[in-house]
Amino acid sequence: MPGGSIYVQPNEKYTGSSPQWWYEKFWREDAPNRRRYRYAKAAVGFVVGIALGIRFGLAGGSAITGLLLGALTFAGDWLLDWYSFHKTAVWRGAKRGELITGRLLRRSLSRQSYHVLDGRAIRGQASIDHLVIGPGGVWIIDNESWSPDTEIACYAGRLFFGEKYGSKTAKPLVEQAEAFAELLTRETGVQVRITPMLAVHCGLLPKSGVVVAEGLTLAKPRAMAKLIKAADRDVLSPSQIELLSRTAARELQRV
Repeated sequence: MPGGSIYVQPNEKYTGSSPQWWYEKFWREDAPNRRRYRYAKAAVGFVVGIALGIRFGLAGGSAITGLLLGALTFAGDWLLDWYSFHKTAVWRGAKRGELITGRLLRRSLSRQSYHVLDGRAIRGQASIDHLVIGPGGVWIIDNESWSPDTEIACYAGRLFFGEKYGSKTAKPLVEQAEAFAELLTRETGVQVRITPMLAVHCGLLPKSGVVVAEGLTLAKPRAMAKLIKAADRDVLSPSQIELLSRTAARELQRV
């Protein structure tokens, strides 16, 4: 590739052929328009602030009220723009989803007798990003991201990503959960059932924030710990949690 490196393979996310590249290109090109709209909104906020100041008898302070409301409108609009771009970071390749989810899981679960193991695999098989073991049972969690306008939904029990079936995403995770459960049950003598989950970093989930389809639970990364803690906490005893955690750390390959 002209101008490229023979040692570093090009990443499709940073080439002109990828949706991510076009998304960032259009975002940068649209910046002047967003600024103009932001100034217009701030001007409206300024006028409304003055009107409110006069309405409530703040004749001397109406200008200050206008400036304050205009500034708040400007800042709020900037934050909304920043957030809409920031939440696509994993999809764009700017951040790693497994690092974000792992940090959130440990922050929420570590003090409540849950063990979080990152990057585990049965030797010779595909890996998962997180294994969670606690009072409510065992979970495996992977991370994925789709384009911002991809609707994620369940219709008639089937998983959909936009107009495409989600079976190719759900089936491997369900099979990995079964394989992990079989290994842990065999090595510990504790009957284990593992719930597969998928942390969605970018994509449109329904208002409930959760999709359950084809044996898989999908939700935003911040909802993972909440869903886990909502499970019945009497499934595993402290000694079983410790045994399963030690066995997983020993038998599952770290990747």
